[in-house]
Amino acid sequence: MPQVIALALLGAGLYAGYRWFARAAGAIGDAITRAEDEGRQQSQGRIEKDLGALEYDAASGVYRPAKRH
Repeated sequence: MPQVIALALLGAGLYAGYRWFARAAGAIGDAITRAEDEGRQQSQGRIEKDLGALEYDAASGVYRPAKRH
């Protein structure tokens, strides 16, 4: 009989641990989704412009758009 009680307690502990893990994993997934949504919203406010090929300007030490001939 003590084995049955120990097995029942072990099962209850495993079930409680599973539920805790599932809840924690769900909260982490929600946080990741919120962070991705915030990143998308912030990037929508910017205007990205394709400058084409860049070439190094040794005089100023920066890259500038290549001159089209």
